[in-house]
This record gives sequence, structure tokens and C-alpha cells, in this order.
Amino acid sequence: MTAPAAPSATLSVRVVPRSSREGVAGYDGGVVRIRLNAPPVEGRANEALLRFLAGALGISRARVSLVSGGTGRNKIVRIAGVTREEALGALGVRQSPE
Repeated sequence: MTAPAAPSATLSVRVVPRSSREGVAGYDGGVVRIRLNAPPVEGRANEALLRFLAGALGISRARVSLVSGGTGRNKIVRIAGVTREEALGALGVRQSPE
């Protein structure tokens, strides 16, 4: 008998690097827009994104991973231990009914 799988969320994120303020900038078309202070060089914006999401969700950094988009502004992020609805709620994002 296997244990039930822990939930995990996958989020589409568009990063706005070198912003004056960090935070969630909006949600449109299923994509969360996040402003970061870090520049988009040497993976610093990617690491800042993962740290930002972990802090906003109140989870450890190890539970947040970059699935794709390492060199672009559009990224896919996986968050272990939370559902998509919980993650969006913690980020203060409201999903529009489809």
C-alpha cells in the first residue's frame, strides 16, 4: 500500500527584474507577474524568485524549484506541499472564473 502523494503546485510566472520594489504585480491569463530587485544575470533573478516565493508562502526554499525558463522572463515553478489554490491565495492573487 502506498502513501497518498503530497500536493504540489505548478505556477506560470513572468518575472520583471530590476524593479524598485519586490512583490506580486498582477495575475493575467493564468500567469503571475512578480517584480524582483535582482538583475537577470548569472541566475540571480531566478534565485531571488525562488526565495521570494518561499518567503511569501511561508515554506522552505528547498520546496520551491524552477521547472523551466531559466534564461527567460517566463518561467514555470513547482512548489511542493501546497495546492495551486493555496499558493495563489498566499500570493494574494485572485483567479478569475473561466
